[in-house]
Amino acid sequence: MRRAAISLAISIALIGPLAAQSAAPIPAKSAAKPAAKAVKPKPEGIAPVSKSPLPTFYGNTYQRIAAAMLSYSAIELRGGWPSLPKTAQLAPGAAGPDVVLLRQRLAMTDDLAADQDKGEMYDAGLEEAVKRFQARHGLTETGSVGPKTLAALNVPVKQRLEQLRATLDRISELNFNFGQRYVVVNIPAAVAEAVDGDVVQKRYVVVVGKVGRKSPSLTTTINAVNLNPTWTVPLGIMKADVMPRMRRDPGYVSRMRMKVLDGNGREVDPKSVDWTRSPNFSVRQDSGPGNALGAVRLDMPNKYAVYMHDTNHKEHFSKDYRFESSGCARVAEVRDLAVWLLADNPGWGRKELDSAIATNDRKTINLKHKVPVAWVYFTGWVTRDDVVHFRDDVYDHDDEPVKTPVAALTPAQMAARTGGGFVLQSSDGPARVAVKQVSHLDSQ
Repeated sequence: MRRAAISLAISIALIGPLAAQSAAPIPAKSAAKPAAKAVKPKPEGIAPVSKSPLPTFYGNTYQRIAAAMLSYSAIELRGGWPSLPKTAQLAPGAAGPDVVLLRQRLAMTDDLAADQDKGEMYDAGLEEAVKRFQARHGLTETGSVGPKTLAALNVPVKQRLEQLRATLDRISELNFNFGQRYVVVNIPAAVAEAVDGDVVQKRYVVVVGKVGRKSPSLTTTINAVNLNPTWTVPLGIMKADVMPRMRRDPGYVSRMRMKVLDGNGREVDPKSVDWTRSPNFSVRQDSGPGNALGAVRLDMPNKYAVYMHDTNHKEHFSKDYRFESSGCARVAEVRDLAVWLLADNPGWGRKELDSAIATNDRKTINLKHKVPVAWVYFTGWVTRDDVVHFRDDVYDHDDEPVKTPVAALTPAQMAARTGGGFVLQSSDGPARVAVKQVSHLDSQ
């Protein structure tokens, strides 16, 4: 871990200025039934995601995470929660000492009612508690304790505290203006949310960057919807992927419906190119079937040259592990998201969008109102119902140092970082986390 063990005293000092705004929540509880309409289930072939209308990132995310840390610090001071044996494979109907440990573990994070923490039977109530735990950790809600659920149960409270604190550090370095309508991609969860009026209207499965080509954290706006886009291969991808393939397989470029262009944009014969030297040309893939960006790209200007788009590799949308892209976010049901973004553009419903794509003509539809978008890296967060969620730190970002970690801030500095319930850029100007520029296979 990059920071010293977290004590209750530090957490109290951290949260003092915020306590009056929101009482410290218990670590996790069964989500209250919101008045808002739940998100519709995903169609077949797409991994399930939460149906909750509560967003991951909202105006007082920071305060709720900070308050939740009080409860987790208290658990740590009491010695943490019990670990289950690595051989434990528990399911409804089981009985014995491992069930007793499971009850104690789930009661400590309020997945199970406190008065149900004793007993050796794996009954229906315990099954529902396991499902609540699985939902909070992005696991399939089976109600049984398999290897993945067991691993999540046995993550020590110290590590969960570190995840919450690391997320606070990252939020404090964001500069995001929430609009009435906005989009959030939480990279560790591999999920995108379309939020309107503080309610998730749509939630989408996404495929984000693989470990070697990480998706960056960023804030910008979505400005346009591009239909039937072409794809110009970035220089990094040219050197790392295209050129080695052309040396092995001279027909690769033509087979992938790519064109080699000189500095003036004129097409040249791929056979006339020396694929062993530094390129003085560009490679562009035609729009249409097989294009890396699919039929839709969402234009969102940013220094990393990444965006959200369709894909011709839809098989990854059904998987739990969705870290397979080269930096961009591939969106399942991206046409649905495009229609949501175009809500203020008359004449652009789903029927019109599909018809325009079917022509195979390239078209750019500028949004009448730009929509803010944030790509965030939250490994631990709290929704408005005070339920605490965790995801795996796939990129190992939680161990990376920041200029001014939350633990080092005074209460006055902490208060200075909050404004109207949302953390703005600090007045002392902390540096944002630098994200190394990498080769993005899916970019422009």
